[in-house]
Amino acid sequence: MEQRDDVVVVGAGVSGLASALALLEAGRGVRVIDAGRVGGGASHGNCGTITPSHAPPLAAPGTVLKALKWMLTPDAPLYVPPRLDPRLWQWFLHFALRCNQRDWERSARAKATMLNDARARLPRLIERHGLACEFMESGEDYVFRDAAAFAQGQRELALLRELGIDVELIDGPAYEAQEPAVKPGMAGAIRFSGDAALRPDVYVAELARAVRALGGVIDEQRPLQAIDTAADGMRIETSQGALHARDVVIATGAWSPRLARVIGVPALRRAMQPGKGYSITYAPPAMVPRRPLVLRERSVCVTAWRSGFRLGSTMEFSGFDDTLNARRLGALERGAAEYLHQPVGPEVRERWFGWRPMCVDDVPIIGRVPGRPGLWLATGHGMMGVGMSAATGQLVADLVTGQPPALDPAPYRVERLR
Repeated sequence: MEQRDDVVVVGAGVSGLASALALLEAGRGVRVIDAGRVGGGASHGNCGTITPSHAPPLAAPGTVLKALKWMLTPDAPLYVPPRLDPRLWQWFLHFALRCNQRDWERSARAKATMLNDARARLPRLIERHGLACEFMESGEDYVFRDAAAFAQGQRELALLRELGIDVELIDGPAYEAQEPAVKPGMAGAIRFSGDAALRPDVYVAELARAVRALGGVIDEQRPLQAIDTAADGMRIETSQGALHARDVVIATGAWSPRLARVIGVPALRRAMQPGKGYSITYAPPAMVPRRPLVLRERSVCVTAWRSGFRLGSTMEFSGFDDTLNARRLGALERGAAEYLHQPVGPEVRERWFGWRPMCVDDVPIIGRVPGRPGLWLATGHGMMGVGMSAATGQLVADLVTGQPPALDPAPYRVERLR
């Protein structure tokens, strides 16, 4: 016999769980299913920064030339291994067409709307559900060792200020006096005082706890196999039997293109690619930065919590390659060593990689699937899934329940990608 549910959310990562929690708060019943385990994807190992400052998209003028230049540099911050992959190169062609000033600004505005809304909602969400996730109103610094790079990094600040993001410029000597963790020789820093941070793996686990506390059900190791429209909702085939639901939310992150045919959205196969990221987590060293840092010339993110110290970032377009590339992990440590007195901790706790759901315009895909009433998308968040999670959940809940949406949903609809 089919299990009958109100809403089924497919995907127990940060976007799926945030959506499930918002739907439960709106009075809907929710079951979450996942092919693996809670937080087993990109939600687990990122640097946990909550960053309206990261509104500018990857699809920016100059990005394609930079990627081509780095193709023979396996430890480059942005790396596309030379290989025959027609779908990847089709994606890059569409990506390249968006690397212009007009589309860059349009995507930045759409991302900023989500990031600013999520940043405002997140403290209330944490307080309401008692999410013990090491949240801190820390701000974040972009740190530069090269004067030319520091000047280049300021080119996008006018748009960020227009988007309501607080920006402060600090010269090198002043920054070294404020932040004893950095080595001498800094050219300067850009401070975003409105940014924040949390421990992402713990945050996801806490979201799952809150979902269960409100009566939600989470089924791990239950992959989606098929979805069909039924007379009064959707029929979902899974490895553990069929489900029936009034609404289904697809929040499967980087795996969404692989489900494109199953859910009837072929545009996802053209619009998304997995972007492989890496991180190393350590026991905290004796001297850690006072706030999260982005070491800009090396594209390394540094985050310190009470419970750990993490170096992360890099972007690698190698499909679903599942090897832990020691050279790219080493690039994180080498980059950090250029900036920090103590770039690593005394003990390595985890070496990690995960696939980010990179959309061709670096804007998430949220909204109804055209022609399939009751089927919804919440995917394509790129590197911003954690930072956008509170806004994603609220927008999904508003759309599914028919409430006036907190955000204009138009920039996030899948129809824009056809």
